[in-house]
Amino acid sequence: MTSSQLEYTLQTLLEQLSEGELGTFKSILWAFPLEDVLQKTPWSEVEEANGKKLAEILVNTSSECWIRNATVKVFEELNLPELSKMAKAELLEDGQVEDADNHELGDSDEDLELAKPGEKEGWRNVMDEQSLVQRNSFWRGDSDNFHDHVTQRNQRFIPFLNPRRPTQPSPYTVVLHGPAGVGKTTLAKKCMLDWKDNNLGPKARYAFYLSCKELSRLGPCSFAELIAKDQPELQDDIPNILAQAQRILFVVDGLDELRVPPGALIHDICGDWLKPKPVPVLLGSLLKRKMLPKAALLVTTRSWALRDLRPLMEQPIYIRVEGFLEEDRRAYFLRHFGEEDQATRAFELMRSNAALFQLGSAPAVCWMVCMSLKLQMENGEDPAPTCHTRTGLFLHFLCSRFPKGAELGRTLRALSLLAAQGLWAQMSVFHAEDLESLGVQESDLRPFLDRGILRQDGDSKDCYSFLHLSFQQFFTALFYALEKEEEEDGHAWDIGDVQKLLSGEERLQNPDLIQAGHFLFGLANEQRAAELETTFGCVMSREIKQELLRCKANLHVKKPSSMAGLKELLCCLYESQDDELAKVVMAPFKEISIHLTNTSEMMQCYFSLKHCPDLEKLSLQVAKGVFLENDVDFDLGFELESSNSNLKFLEVRQSFLSESSVRVLCDHIARNTCHLQKAEIKNVTPDTAYRDFCLALIGKTTLTHLTLEGHIEWERTMLLLMCDLFRSPKGNLQYLRFGGHSATPEQWDDFSLILKANQSLRRLHLSASLLLDEGAKLLYETVGHPTSLLQKLSLENCRLTEASCKELADVLILSQHLTHLCLAKNPIGDKGVQLLCEGLSYPDCKLQNLVLQQCNITKHGCRALSEVLQGACNLTDLDLSFNHIGCGLWILCQALENPDCNLKHL
Repeated sequence: MTSSQLEYTLQTLLEQLSEGELGTFKSILWAFPLEDVLQKTPWSEVEEANGKKLAEILVNTSSECWIRNATVKVFEELNLPELSKMAKAELLEDGQVEDADNHELGDSDEDLELAKPGEKEGWRNVMDEQSLVQRNSFWRGDSDNFHDHVTQRNQRFIPFLNPRRPTQPSPYTVVLHGPAGVGKTTLAKKCMLDWKDNNLGPKARYAFYLSCKELSRLGPCSFAELIAKDQPELQDDIPNILAQAQRILFVVDGLDELRVPPGALIHDICGDWLKPKPVPVLLGSLLKRKMLPKAALLVTTRSWALRDLRPLMEQPIYIRVEGFLEEDRRAYFLRHFGEEDQATRAFELMRSNAALFQLGSAPAVCWMVCMSLKLQMENGEDPAPTCHTRTGLFLHFLCSRFPKGAELGRTLRALSLLAAQGLWAQMSVFHAEDLESLGVQESDLRPFLDRGILRQDGDSKDCYSFLHLSFQQFFTALFYALEKEEEEDGHAWDIGDVQKLLSGEERLQNPDLIQAGHFLFGLANEQRAAELETTFGCVMSREIKQELLRCKANLHVKKPSSMAGLKELLCCLYESQDDELAKVVMAPFKEISIHLTNTSEMMQCYFSLKHCPDLEKLSLQVAKGVFLENDVDFDLGFELESSNSNLKFLEVRQSFLSESSVRVLCDHIARNTCHLQKAEIKNVTPDTAYRDFCLALIGKTTLTHLTLEGHIEWERTMLLLMCDLFRSPKGNLQYLRFGGHSATPEQWDDFSLILKANQSLRRLHLSASLLLDEGAKLLYETVGHPTSLLQKLSLENCRLTEASCKELADVLILSQHLTHLCLAKNPIGDKGVQLLCEGLSYPDCKLQNLVLQQCNITKHGCRALSEVLQGACNLTDLDLSFNHIGCGLWILCQALENPDCNLKHL
């Protein structure tokens, strides 16, 4: 089993768990002895992970053997016998587990009683085998049965088709879910064939296929009529068949295509299969198991529709159909191109666009990408620009299928109207009457059918659909981008305007509108519009760009309220590849905070950043794998433009950078046009990045705040750079925060000398650093020096003890400027507090704010503090939280009653 197959198997198992069960799964798993890499994974990352993310974490950090055994053990401890058996069957090798309950599936006593002698064996299935699994139902051009292993990979999870799975008293309900075009229908039909093929004994007798695409157009009827509508010869046998419900498999295909009002599937459900009812009621009755409760159910739907499906069914098994995994896509490219170098280059180009690569899980999209890129390579063209955006690729594929001047503008317009009407109605299949209403004949569609843009249904010749949902979304965008004719009115066809297309409310109800909106921004590019006009003889709207600007104008007043909203905006602008559009939209932005998770988001961010002349604050977080050392050109694409001269605050945190990307950022910082005032570099890799950032900041007279947190290498070079940074005669550094440092006493001595040379520093934070008492004593010499102007000092969690408190007390006496001191999370204890009180008791001590959180202080330390507070002490704020002071609180309250006590906050 490859790592991707293991991850997919594990994900499928974990997605069967409820949210509470998944949380328990994590807790039990983390109680096991973990492997080294997994131990270092932050618990917060695990805690927030869903089933898919947790599977990814485990596969990336642990060995296959450990994952297999640990998963099975956790399921056993969760007391989920069904999932435990499923985990054993899928994760453990044959022969590893012997389960007395895991006998071969056969006939129950009830089945044998119902099987009558001489009963017709011909009705194994109500569908003809040739029409059941159409070659073109998976993707165009599948001539080598490439999909077989894809369907088999998912099929083994379906319990009633897996002989290694035990029987259960109640019938199974299995839900196949996933994106459009990944093979859910093909898998469901293949399951019907296997159910029919007598692999599991005479129990598997009847299977009925119910296509919601077709059923949504039917009027009221009985359930018996519904299942016999395509097989009238079964009419007389229906009573006998339905009387043996435990021998029936119902496939409800494309439940997301059943357009019904909310609640229609659970309203007026009934169990009488002879009583006429609306089709949604019949399906709801079947899913709720009011109708034929002993039948096996297999439902297919897109993942976003699960929210409406969950209330309908009890204890379903959810199986996510992924379509092509990465290894499948790579193998398909190799088969299509034949030449390995070309296949590898084309595959990497598709992978560089995260959204396009995600679409590639649908085999039809893989075919389209291969056809488009191969043609460009054969013509000696560079295919790289084509893959920058999805619009560019889809447009190239569409135009490359037709000769220039095809004069198909009328048909293109009709198809775009049909696509938009279907997308808004959430329908992907179009019938002959739909075409007639637009005045389109089958002959008009022939050019698009012949070139693989449209396809004709294998079961019903009067039904048509686009090659993939993404093509319908592309043609929907065309509907808005084409010049409107006077008689056209989108409202007459229940099609929303551009404002509605881009609204969050509409997209929440109909997620398919999101990609159509991206394509519309892509078609606003004048060069692309010209290519469509040249190819098809159509006229593109010259007003669409202004209409998009009007829709996005409100972002200037109410900026994107979330990270997702900002990413959506940047994605749209990048899809357009229109500098003018990006300038107008991005010009008002003064602050941007972005978390880049893939290369596409990085490119989208860069495209928009260069159009933000008034940007003042940039907060950047970069996930692992976004920057690659072997892709120099890609790294250089992130360069900030010189037009960003107003940038005042730069934050880079929790980021995996490359050496070249660090160099690009530092080059921008070092420019004379950069007037950076605050720089925060937190937990970044590589470790050398801190040294490079310091080098870039030397001589930056505008810099007042600097934060460096993470694993910093305190080698000689770093110390020299810090020395240059602090000693700059024109320097104005006032705030310095170091965190997570580990240095030797000698290095802390050098650091103290550097601080002594600085005359501008007012605040110093060394939180979570391995300072220790010896390093602290060296630092105190500098802070207590008469020339020190330091006002606030934080040494939180620096592993200090009472041993250094005597020197710190001396600092409190000598320093004329130190007003704030934080010693939180240092075990100084009562003895350390008593030593500090010696300094606090001096009238010349200027300290006003003292933080002693979690310092192992008891009532004895409180007594020393109480005595000081009642004398000549300037403390106004004292924090003793997370200490077991007990009755020490009463002792402190006595001090508060003293009129000489200056304390205001305790």
